[in-house]
Amino acid sequence: MHLCEYARKVALALLLEGVRAADPARLLRERVAFDGRRLRVAGYEVDVGGGAYIVALGKAAGPMAEAVEQILGDAVRGGIATLLRGAERVRLKRVVPVVAGHPRPDEGSLRAGELALRTAERAREEGVPLIVLLSGGGSAMAELPVPGVSLGDLQALTDLLLRSGASIGEINAVRKHLSLLKGGRLAATARPSPVLTLVLSDVVGDRLDVIASGPTVPDPTTYSDALRVLQAYGVLGEAPKPVVAYLERGCRGEAPETPKPGELDNSLAVVIGNNMTALRAMKAYAEGLGFRALILSSSIGGEAREAGRVLASVVLEAKRSGNPLDPPAVILCGGETTVTVRGKGRGGRNQEFALAAAIEIAGEEGVAVAAMGSDGVDGPTDAAGAVVDGHTIPRAKQLGIDPAAYLRDNDSYTFFRIVGGHIVTGPTRTNVNDFYVGVVATEEVTW
Repeated sequence: MHLCEYARKVALALLLEGVRAADPARLLRERVAFDGRRLRVAGYEVDVGGGAYIVALGKAAGPMAEAVEQILGDAVRGGIATLLRGAERVRLKRVVPVVAGHPRPDEGSLRAGELALRTAERAREEGVPLIVLLSGGGSAMAELPVPGVSLGDLQALTDLLLRSGASIGEINAVRKHLSLLKGGRLAATARPSPVLTLVLSDVVGDRLDVIASGPTVPDPTTYSDALRVLQAYGVLGEAPKPVVAYLERGCRGEAPETPKPGELDNSLAVVIGNNMTALRAMKAYAEGLGFRALILSSSIGGEAREAGRVLASVVLEAKRSGNPLDPPAVILCGGETTVTVRGKGRGGRNQEFALAAAIEIAGEEGVAVAAMGSDGVDGPTDAAGAVVDGHTIPRAKQLGIDPAAYLRDNDSYTFFRIVGGHIVTGPTRTNVNDFYVGVVATEEVTW
C-alpha cells in the first residue's frame, strides 16, 4: 500500500468515527436521565410524571424520538417526528413519523409543521411539558407558512437563497419571518406549559436561534433583517412577490414579530452534541492509530474552495516543516462553508472543498484531504463529500481532465465521478455540520 492510499484510508476511517460519535440516540442515552417522574439533563430537570408530548424536527429526528420514547416509556402521550427520505427506518410507538423534504420543503414538510403546532397546542391545553428534539434540516422538514405565502413560494425562495452564497444564519432569518412555527413561535404556542429542547447542533457556534430556525428560542432578527438578506445577495427582485410583500408588511408593523429575548420564560434549550463532540472522538481515534492529532477549529466557514485551500496549506506545512505538528499527523476541522454558484455544474460544498484542496496538494506523496457532510448528504447529489490525495490531480490530467475548469464551473460532482474520490454513505441519521480531515502519513505508522 503506497502512502497516499494509506493516508486516504486513515481519512475515511476518521470520518466514520466522527459519524459514530455523533449518533443522536447514543448521545441522548448518555446525557438524559429519568427516574419515573423527573427528566434530568445538564443540571436541569422537568417534571414529566403527568406525561409529555414530543416534537422531533430535523434529519436526526427519527432516532432522537425513538431514544426518548425508550427513556420515558408510558410518559410519552404522543407527538411527531420528521424523517428524511431514505432514512425512514425507525420504531416509534406513540410519536407519528412524517417523511419530509430537504433542502426544499415539500407537502410532507407542511404536514409535519401542522402536526408540530397541533402538538404544542395539545401540550398547552393538557398542561403538560413539550419536549422538542432538534437537529439540522428542521427548517425545511417542518414548515407552516404565514398567510398568503404558499409552499411553491417557499420552494422558489429556498432555491434562490441556497445558490446565493448566504450563510445558514442569514437564510434562517428569512425563513423565521415567513413561518408560524420558527423563530420561537412553537414554544410561544405551548406557553405556559414548559418546553424543553434537546439539540443536536449543526450550526457553527451552536446558535440556538439558527438551528432548525430556532422554533423554541427567542429570535434576535427582524423583518428588516430578512429583507436586507434578500437585498444583500441580489435576490430581492427574483423572490416571489407574496414573500416580499409579507416581509414589507412586517417592516411596517402590520404583521406580528417573532418572540424576542425575554419573551419565552417557559422554554429551556440544551445542546447534547455538536461538531466538537465528533472532532474530539476523531482526535482520540487518530492518536490510537499512532498519529499526532490537532483540532484546528470547529468553526470553519466562508467559501468552500478557499477553506479547502487553507486546510491543504496547513497539511503541506506540517509535512514540510513539522508546523503545527510533526508527521505522522492528522489535522481536524469542522464547520459549514458556502458555495456561491457561478457555474452551471453540479456539486456540493464538501466536494468543492475537496477539489480545491486536491489542486493544492497535487503530486505530494503521503498526503490526503477529505471533506464530508456528517448527515451523509452534500448538496443536491448522492455523495456525502470526497477524499483526495497527491495522486488525484495527476490522475485527472492523465484522463484529460482540467481540474481548474471543473472548479470554475462548480462541477465538482462530475469531476469526482470521472476521476474517483466520492464518499457515499447514504443518510447517516445525524447532523453536526461538516468534517474536514487532513492526513500526513509516514512509513513510521502502518495500518
